[in-house]
Amino acid sequence: MFKYRNININYIRYGNPNGQTVVLLHGWGQNIEMMKPIGDRLVDNDVIILDLPGHGKSDEPKEVWDLKDFVDMIHELLNTLNIKNPILIGHSFGGKISLLYASKYPVKKLILFGSPFKVKKNPQSLKVRTLKKLKTLPGLNKVAEVMKKHMGSTDYRNASPMMRDILVRHVNTDITENVKKINCPTIIIWGTNDAAVPIEDAYELETLIKDSAVIPYEGCTHYAYLERLNQTVSIIQNFIKEK
Repeated sequence: MFKYRNININYIRYGNPNGQTVVLLHGWGQNIEMMKPIGDRLVDNDVIILDLPGHGKSDEPKEVWDLKDFVDMIHELLNTLNIKNPILIGHSFGGKISLLYASKYPVKKLILFGSPFKVKKNPQSLKVRTLKKLKTLPGLNKVAEVMKKHMGSTDYRNASPMMRDILVRHVNTDITENVKKINCPTIIIWGTNDAAVPIEDAYELETLIKDSAVIPYEGCTHYAYLERLNQTVSIIQNFIKEK
C-alpha cells in the first residue's frame, strides 16, 4: 500500500526489477484484475498495476478529485519508488489519466486502449453484450466475471456520492490542449465497435499526438485489448522492446 493525502492506494509490483518499468492503469469502475492479463505477459519488465482511488482495494479520495489529482498521485508513487520515465498503458479512464500524465511528466512510451480525452455530447453506458463477448473468449471467463462484479460502479446511479462527483468531473473535463504537448511514441489500440468511445476519437488522437499510430481492431468493443489479448501483447512487446 502507498499512502497519499491520507488515503491508501493499493498496487502490485512484480516481474523483472531490472527491466523497463511498465505502469498499467485500468478503466472506471474496474480494478487491478482488468489489467493483469496484460501485465502477466510483460514480466520481462518491471510491472506496476494500481487500483485507482475509489476502486478495488484503494480508498476513496476524501474530497472531489480532478484528473490532475490522479496524475499527481501516480507521479508521487513513482517518485517514491524512484521510477522516472515509465512506459504507461491505460484503458479508458486510465488512458485519460495516462494522456494527461504524459503531457506533464516524462514518459518513455504510451499505449492507449479506448481512451477518452474530450467532452462527449451524448455519453452512452457500456453494453451488457461486452460481458457476453468476453465470456466467449478463451481464458477470459474469469476476467468477465470480475468485470461483472465491478462494472456496477461505472453507472452514475451506482457510484457513491464522492465517486459520482469525481465521475462527473472526469466526464466534463476536456484535455485536448494537453494532449497536443505529448512527445513520446504512442500507439492507440481501439475497437471499431467501441460504443463507449468511438473509433473516430482514436484517429483524432492520432492527429493531436505527433509520434502516434492507431491500430484498429475490427469488430471489437471498448475492451478490444482483451478481446484480442495475444495480438495486443505482441504489439506491446514489439513496441517497448529496447533496441
